[in-house]
Amino acid sequence: MKTHTIALDLLASKRPVFIGHRGYCAVAPENTLPSFELALEAGADAVELDYHQSKDGIPVVIHDRTLNRTTDAQRARRWSRLKVRDKTAAELQTLDAGKWFDPSYAGTKVPLLADALDCICERGGRPAVIEHKSGDAATCATLLHKRNLVDRVAVISFDWKFLRDFHELEPAQVLGALGPPARLRSRHRPSRFSGALNRHWLDELAKTGARLVVWNRRVPRAAVQLAHQRGLKVWVYTINEPWRAKQLIDRGVDGIITNDVFLVRHAPP
Repeated sequence: MKTHTIALDLLASKRPVFIGHRGYCAVAPENTLPSFELALEAGADAVELDYHQSKDGIPVVIHDRTLNRTTDAQRARRWSRLKVRDKTAAELQTLDAGKWFDPSYAGTKVPLLADALDCICERGGRPAVIEHKSGDAATCATLLHKRNLVDRVAVISFDWKFLRDFHELEPAQVLGALGPPARLRSRHRPSRFSGALNRHWLDELAKTGARLVVWNRRVPRAAVQLAHQRGLKVWVYTINEPWRAKQLIDRGVDGIITNDVFLVRHAPP
């Protein structure tokens, strides 16, 4: 893809696109600048990341609500089971987010979302796929608007109310509905809402303003075709086996989100 590519180019692609999940997290600590840089070098069409909002309302790039798994919060700071929202962005950036993965990454920081976007979109020239984990829509929308990134990234979430709120604030923004969504994943959901993509999910998704369906591997060919008829693209997470990626592409899937973008993208047909 060209250096000036935007999220709309990703949607318009005639071939399947490959998205690095949390960067290139098969070979580098997830959701860090080194992971994003390696995903770009490996040929990712886009780079996915996760963000939460800190105690002072700043979007920071980390997957979990708590700090223990991917930082030294507990080992070095005795911050046991603390949540991202319990610390300011400045405090979070004092943590080591790389040594847990490999000693060679010691000193790697928890990125601010703004810094991650600079790495991926500005220096890397590729779209970011921003997965919302916590925080209000206005904070993210304001950040993208100020940085002139509204048409250069995709914003995705399991929280479909967040997507509706975002669409009202910034109708031009490319949104992706992750599924099945959190609100209807309980055992009390109506029987027509299975874990597989189907017409009922697509009907609900239409209310969010999303142009992307981002689903698990349970995407029947008929559901993919119906999504396409409605003008939607379908991406699938998280696929690390080349044979499974090929299987899904044969069903008509438009994008593959993977931990190992080089392996999956460049596997023999």
